[in-house]
Amino acid sequence: MSDFESLELRGVGRRFGGVDALAGLDLTIRAGEFVALLGPSGCGKSTALNCLAGLLPLTHGEIRLDGRRIDTLPPERRGFGMVFQSYALFPHLSVEKNVAFGLQMQGVPRAEIGSRVRAAIDLVKLGEHAKKLPGQLSGGQQQRVAIARAVVLEPSLVLMDEPLSNLDAKLRLDMRTEIRRLHQSLGLTTIYVTHDQEEALSLADRLVVMREGRVQQVGTPDELYESPASWYVADFMGYRNILPATVVAASGGEAVVELAGAADGGVRLTGRAVGALSAGDRVRVAVRPEDLHVGSTGGGGSTSGGAGVIPGTVSVVEYHGREFAVGVQAGDTMLHARAATAPDVGGAVTLTAPVDRVLVFPESLDAVVPQAQEVAA
Repeated sequence: MSDFESLELRGVGRRFGGVDALAGLDLTIRAGEFVALLGPSGCGKSTALNCLAGLLPLTHGEIRLDGRRIDTLPPERRGFGMVFQSYALFPHLSVEKNVAFGLQMQGVPRAEIGSRVRAAIDLVKLGEHAKKLPGQLSGGQQQRVAIARAVVLEPSLVLMDEPLSNLDAKLRLDMRTEIRRLHQSLGLTTIYVTHDQEEALSLADRLVVMREGRVQQVGTPDELYESPASWYVADFMGYRNILPATVVAASGGEAVVELAGAADGGVRLTGRAVGALSAGDRVRVAVRPEDLHVGSTGGGGSTSGGAGVIPGTVSVVEYHGREFAVGVQAGDTMLHARAATAPDVGGAVTLTAPVDRVLVFPESLDAVVPQAQEVAA
């Protein structure tokens, strides 16, 4: 469906009252890509989407579609489809009339409107609900109507602003699959805003992680999952344990660190250094829960561990089907781990992790340089 080769954002920014909500966004999107903008509330991801849509004028920078500048065009002349978090359906119009509305505004002939609307409604599997009003539909069905209304226009680009955040967990899973199916079957180019890293990983070809209006890292899901550029990105990519520490020694791409607030003090870990580190540097250590091994101290003995061993006390155990999520209190720090069997709450345990699964990042985020933001078509 996409009728362009590349969309370029060059130094795009938006300022509100002297504060940059979005600053220096450089990104090239290829036709057929699914790109997710990921970050917490206030990071600039929705601002970026609204600037693309033409709902917000740029403070600086420009947007080009196949070399043609479009940021000076009004929203209706950009040819983009938009799916909002709130669905934004007309409550007094039926499903088919909601889907037809944009085509009518474009002056498409009535016969063509009818065939395109039927095709779009069938795509989202709502044929039997075509005559119903939005209020007669579930949340997931209303979101399908919003998607049909966007794709029926055959847009060059579809913009989605947290479209699943109002749905329950099961519906979110179902709709994720549906959105990916539509993206692939229609050959859409999609830019998708979310704060949910699992959602972004499952849907996107590339992720753009943002913080305070600036890009922190751009890459494929695999690249960001395995090689986050900073502890901030690691936090969004599932490294739930982000621990303050101080470097004791660093060489050969590894760093030995001493954890702050550990149970017995002086607990040291060795991990992969991300960036240049020196002894005395303040850092953040990132470890995924599934990479922390829970071991028994045995017989109620001492909880003090050797190098690379974190002693603690089990504070919570949650059943997750084939495994257990285990919360371990290590001094002032709560650590999250996974275990095949449930340890006793209140029991003393030790936590260990392979060196190559422990990442050591500079504490400061100011020096983070985003990875290359363009990939080959």
